[in-house]
Amino acid sequence: MGKIKAMARYNSPFEIHVHGEVPLRADVGFEQLQEALKPLWKYAGAKSLVDGAASAYEEEPGIRMDAQQHLLQICWTVSGDEDFRDAVDEMCMAVNDLAAGGAPIEVTFYDADFDDEEEGGVDEARDDFAMYFVGPTPAAIMQVQRDLLVQDTIALMERHFDASELGGIVAAVDKLFEKRFDSLVDSMQLGKPPRGQGGSQGGSGHGGGRKPRHLH
Repeated sequence: MGKIKAMARYNSPFEIHVHGEVPLRADVGFEQLQEALKPLWKYAGAKSLVDGAASAYEEEPGIRMDAQQHLLQICWTVSGDEDFRDAVDEMCMAVNDLAAGGAPIEVTFYDADFDDEEEGGVDEARDDFAMYFVGPTPAAIMQVQRDLLVQDTIALMERHFDASELGGIVAAVDKLFEKRFDSLVDSMQLGKPPRGQGGSQGGSGHGGGRKPRHLH
């Protein structure tokens, strides 16, 4: 774990890490992004995105906009509580309007009071992990969800079966998403997402020990 800098919130039960990379439309400028990300930097007690973009951990790049590649890059930690989920929900809704494609955003809550190295400790860490999705359309968001589920399922199944045997599993996942999306198409006249595109690694849930921090 790296060196942590002083943050605005004290006695917070969690260190919260936000991680993701979102493709942005070419016409999106810094001011638009600053407004969309206001729930995050305001939660950190900052007065602007420039002021709040730095992570609590010096080795993490924080919140950055790559203007040449039109990317929002987040690897950022803040001290906080469960109410941070409301800030993430609000941020995701705003980023949807700026996104050029679907993308996952990982949010990990690390129990600030838990010590891995404490001898004789019997309490389990109150860590939690959630996956959020952003995108310009429900189709784009669902495509990312589908890709992540296929990737996670194949990774699990390959422990027991050869990859060539898993075509039926992928087809079954596609049918589940097609069924869910048909209702959206019927009610909102949306175009169906393409099938079989590759996505970023990810997942959600608990177990398996503490989730390691992203180190860069």
